[in-house]
Amino acid sequence: MSAAALGIALGFGIGAGCRWFDLPLPAPPRLVGALLVVAMTVGFLGTDLALGHGG
Repeated sequence: MSAAALGIALGFGIGAGCRWFDLPLPAPPRLVGALLVVAMTVGFLGTDLALGHGG
């Protein structure tokens, strides 16, 4: 659980830093690109669980 909280905090921190320094976000600018990132993440996590490595 602490790893998930750390990941969310890191994501918010990166987003806030990009906004503060007026940098472009390190994310796809279109919805299709964002969905691709989500699909790859879900696929990675699903495979990890299916192989029995997930906790």
